Amino acid sequence: MKKSVLMFLLGGLLAMSQAAQAQDGQVGYSERVPDDSSDKVVLYKRATDWVENHFTYVPKAITRTDTAKGEMRVEGTAMVKTTTPSGQLKERPVRFEFVFHALPTGYDYSVGGFQVVPDASKPNDTVNFDEFVAQLATERTNDRTHNDRRVTAQATSLASEIAMSFRSFMNSRPAEGAVE
Repeated sequence: MKKSVLMFLLGGLLAMSQAAQAQDGQVGYSERVPDDSSDKVVLYKRATDWVENHFTYVPKAITRTDTAKGEMRVEGTAMVKTTTPSGQLKERPVRFEFVFHALPTGYDYSVGGFQVVPDASKPNDTVNFDEFVAQLATERTNDRTHNDRRVTAQATSLASEIAMSFRSFMNSRPAEGAVE
């Protein structure tokens, strides 16, 4: 039983990691989930609960909410690691956006809009993720450090991790009714 659950989770993770890369090369994840069993208000409340209690990518900022439309935008922060020419790891903050939208027949959500903070002493200065990766690829030590691939893989993994966490939470509904 444990092996079958592990294989199922591994298969799901592989499927999500393949879907996590957008066709245009940008890192992100988006999904539309059909759900006829809940209305927009219930789905929006569950998404809000996840953001308030289970969204661990801080500092976070709820940039827009619209209860009537069932929409929410949240900015989160995580870290990616680059390698210096001497082999030391250097963490860099990366910001991303989580967007949720409740629909009459389910919901959709996305993780994307990655921005890197190249200099931690200037936390308000960000660079588009693709520009940052392109800059890493042009560094003369990139043949040794592979920072462009390293950072892209970390961001792809981050997008998949966030999506998997959210989808798992949305799929684990509390039981309705009473136990007798």
